[in-house]
Amino acid sequence: MTSTDVTKEAEDSGPGGYAAARLRLLTEGARSGPPRRTALAGLTDDWLTGLFDAGTGGTGRGVSLVAVGGYGRGELSPRSDLDLLLLHDGSDDKAVAALADRLWYPVWDLGLDLDHSVRTPGQARRTAGEDLKVHLGLLDARHLAGDLGLTASLRTAVLADWRNQAPKRLPELRDLCAERAERQGELRFLLEPDLKEARGGLRDATALRAVAASWLADAPREGLADARRRLLDVRDALHLATGRATDRLALQEQDQVAAELGLLDADTLLRQVYEAARVISYAGDVTWREVGRVLRSRSVRPRLRAMLGGGKAAPERSPLAEGVVEHDGEAVLARTARPERDPVLPLRAAAAAAQAGLPLSLHAVRRLAATTRPLPTPWPAEAREQLVTLLGSGRPTVQVWEALEAEGLVTRLLPDWERVRCRPQRNAVHLWTVDRHLIETAVRASEFTRRVHRPDLLLVAALLHDIGKGWPGDHSVAGETIARDVAARIGFDRTDAAVLATLVRHHLLLVETATRRDLDDPATVRAVADAVGSERTLELLHALTEADALATGPAAWSSWRGSLVADLVKRVSAVLAGDAPAEPETAAPTAEQERLALEAYRTGGPVLALRAQTEPPADPDSAAGPEPLGVELLIAVPDQAGVLPAVAGVLAVHRLTVRTAELRSLSLPDGVEGSVLLLDWRVAAEYGSLPQAARLRADLVRALDGTLDIAARLAERDAAHPRRRGVEPPPPRVTVAPAASRLATVIEVRAQDAPGLLFRLGRALETAGVRVRSAHASTLGSNAVDAFYVTGPEGTPLPGEEAGDVARTLEEALRGRP
Repeated sequence: MTSTDVTKEAEDSGPGGYAAARLRLLTEGARSGPPRRTALAGLTDDWLTGLFDAGTGGTGRGVSLVAVGGYGRGELSPRSDLDLLLLHDGSDDKAVAALADRLWYPVWDLGLDLDHSVRTPGQARRTAGEDLKVHLGLLDARHLAGDLGLTASLRTAVLADWRNQAPKRLPELRDLCAERAERQGELRFLLEPDLKEARGGLRDATALRAVAASWLADAPREGLADARRRLLDVRDALHLATGRATDRLALQEQDQVAAELGLLDADTLLRQVYEAARVISYAGDVTWREVGRVLRSRSVRPRLRAMLGGGKAAPERSPLAEGVVEHDGEAVLARTARPERDPVLPLRAAAAAAQAGLPLSLHAVRRLAATTRPLPTPWPAEAREQLVTLLGSGRPTVQVWEALEAEGLVTRLLPDWERVRCRPQRNAVHLWTVDRHLIETAVRASEFTRRVHRPDLLLVAALLHDIGKGWPGDHSVAGETIARDVAARIGFDRTDAAVLATLVRHHLLLVETATRRDLDDPATVRAVADAVGSERTLELLHALTEADALATGPAAWSSWRGSLVADLVKRVSAVLAGDAPAEPETAAPTAEQERLALEAYRTGGPVLALRAQTEPPADPDSAAGPEPLGVELLIAVPDQAGVLPAVAGVLAVHRLTVRTAELRSLSLPDGVEGSVLLLDWRVAAEYGSLPQAARLRADLVRALDGTLDIAARLAERDAAHPRRRGVEPPPPRVTVAPAASRLATVIEVRAQDAPGLLFRLGRALETAGVRVRSAHASTLGSNAVDAFYVTGPEGTPLPGEEAGDVARTLEEALRGRP
């Protein structure tokens, strides 16, 4: 059936015919994108025109039906609402009210969303003057039926008002966009973005159209229409996949939306969404800068400007670097610049702009992209130095890098960048896409350049540390090879290239070891020292580790993690300096530990103590107090089975998060027979304050004697406060870490974090009949990564086959199998 046939069916059959024709159009697999949106708008136009003509008897004098907003632009997604204005001259209010009923009720009867108003031209203009959103909608007003002259006069008046009021309304629109961005976030970095409201979304594209309509400024047009079309296509597919009028691209719907669009997978979908959002966001940045420049120039007359400058006009251009000057708040190319003869100029201009805290002008970037010759391989020293200067400029680096990326200069300089550009990271810990995370890491690393001997290597390693995420397999392994090649291309010698490759290969080594391994085990420290190789490399790796974590998000770094990494670095540094790690000895108990042990032996039950752990503020002059690292929980209990799950379960019941956990047997003083288990754990409250030590002890007594059913308590709490359903997490994985320790078998657990997880693991380990020497718990967003050092009953590491059996037992327990 052709579009003409569909329209004829709708005209002949009334609302029912329109509904059938609409359904037929939306289910036509061959038509999608702009043609379907246009056809749906045309079909709806014809239906509404028929309703209007039937209500007016075909005369329509002094009244017209007008489409506004997205419908006014002729773009209807499958579940878009209809924005309609019934415009009248005020001569017969009663007849207009009756006509409105004949228009609105059929729309509602079909279950379509309707945003409607009934106004005279004067009322419409007054409302637009008071409400910016109304004014924006009227800029896209389109005549549907009735008195064409009435609609045309309103359009002319509204557009004239917009242009006349632009100096006042555009700043208001800019503030509205900024407030929405603050509330909704940036579309190009969100895992579940709002295609319409987030920054870089459809609302911002509409705002750019409004700016252009003001004749005050215009957006960069290259790629903008395609970006907007892509977001509209995704929204169409989202509406069809969900059957709802939604703009939020939820995780559970992304695979279906990708399939609807014929894309490979959800990651491909997100990457296309991010690409479109990047184009719109950058166009917005450039446009709003131009608006500000124009408004500033209008606010002060040239003669007054000269008077304020002592009778002389201020110089228009200030030199920044060779071939680069500052002009009107931007870094631009000097009149004498010759990009076609100067291949270093793009990096020099970018570095100069970032150092001055200025944006790189759109005209300059486009000229550089169009005329600059490629750099030779290897790069000249100046090019490498300018790249390092750009990366070390702090926060201004971000906007300058985005300007280079918008015109394809980054991938021209670093071809491997293409694989990570706009690449999503499906981990709630990460705030950014891979490419933006790399730049954020460089920004963070710029704060640490004074504490390393080779800041250039630190900054370049920050830029490259996740470059392998665009390749299959372990991104650190792939990244090592890429980093070595890039280092050679940009002119580092072999020694420096090897250091960069090592930093990229092991950029996760320190934080993973510090939070998941026993630092008292000499094998742990020796393995890190062997991987790093030198104290200078260790110094760089320490700074890179912190910069990477800070650039990831708040869940990836804390004073607690920082203290663990610093402790590991101190131990590894000693080994690299020639001091062999001491074989661990049973540490003599502190006076407090001995007191707790004796009391536990005397009472036959658990005793505990809570002590806050704090760290002084980084700034000694800061008014802030010490920063909390958590609370140390010391527990002594007569040696018996079931201690680990009992303690973990009680802490889960009291909503305490375990950060580290150590358990060891403590011999009692001479003359006292028996032993006591000593648990030294660091915990933190999920929310609220910590429970009293007496309450914890009472529940621990009950858990150990079996009168407190922890599993039932946790199940009751989950039933009373069920967690929101979301995407099904990946299954848990339990592995045996090979050669991680000579003293114990290290079993590593990766699973979705949940209340009582450590309790379930402890219970499974008890069932497996192994002893837990220590446990190291860490949580990254919704992911828990816990390492257990276990031995057999005799205190030696488990044989390989037995270790594998224990790992399988834990995995089955987490999967809910017996």
